[in-house]
Amino acid sequence: MTPGVVSNPLRPALLAAARSERVKNAVLRAPVTRSIVRRFVAGETLDDAMAAATTLLAAGRSVSIDYLGEDTLDVEEARNTVVAYLALIAELGRLPQAGAGGVRPLEVSVKLSALGQGLPVDGEKIALDHARTICAAAQTHGVWVTVDAEDHTRTDSTLSIVGSLRTDFPWLGTVLQAYLRRTEGDCRDLAGAGSRIRLCKGAYREPESVAYRSRAEVAASYMRCLAILMRGDGYPMVATHDPRIIGSIDELLWETGKGVDSFEHQMLFGIRDLEQGRLVDAGRRVRVYVPYGSQWYGYFMRRLAERPSNLWFFMRSAATRS
Repeated sequence: MTPGVVSNPLRPALLAAARSERVKNAVLRAPVTRSIVRRFVAGETLDDAMAAATTLLAAGRSVSIDYLGEDTLDVEEARNTVVAYLALIAELGRLPQAGAGGVRPLEVSVKLSALGQGLPVDGEKIALDHARTICAAAQTHGVWVTVDAEDHTRTDSTLSIVGSLRTDFPWLGTVLQAYLRRTEGDCRDLAGAGSRIRLCKGAYREPESVAYRSRAEVAASYMRCLAILMRGDGYPMVATHDPRIIGSIDELLWETGKGVDSFEHQMLFGIRDLEQGRLVDAGRRVRVYVPYGSQWYGYFMRRLAERPSNLWFFMRSAATRS
């Protein structure tokens, strides 16, 4: 989920750094890093995630909680991720909002690569089985699940797994990234009754052959994709902080004759909190994506890559505290 793309001139370098062990080690050793990370990440523990969720729920917002991790190439690590999600879902199930009718305010977000999708032997089957275990627990506790998008090489596998899961869990959501050239077609295929699609701009470094690169092209693609979803029979989840896109939604509602309960806004933890509050006060449904866990590095670097303001915040804080 991401509010912007290619708006930061250092974005390519930061996305490369997100996959660099050398840069990762340097960032992790910096004494100021963890305190700054708390702007974007709720914390490293389940208690941290629950504290953030409780605060947001009290402010009238829904939540989607992500236990951070991806690119798992160890079966035991993938199993441990499942265990972490089961513990998270059980805790969410104790909250009074669990199991609420209609749109559920409590949700978890899951990356299939963290569940073993990339394992060299039977990775897709292992991820499917692990995701099914998580979905079954979520259904028991009255919590929703959305499957996150990752880089374009996993899109077909991810949508195939989501399709299989929706047979038993028709409420399952998934994410589409507007910067991918294929996404308009995916929106048309997935805008049917009962679908829940989180539309974001995209947060990975992709080749021009598969993804739009300029800010204008990505924004235009997002608007085309959003129009398809809003005209469809599903439940669009509008994951953006872009004020122009947010401002365009009223026109789409008028055009389609739909009400404000037919979709939701989604924003990232720690970003545009005042805007989140403004939308809630205006009667809009807002869900906040809340990441937590010790594997925060890749997520953090992608947040820095998205917008210059995030990077400058990090640099100012580091200079002030060093």
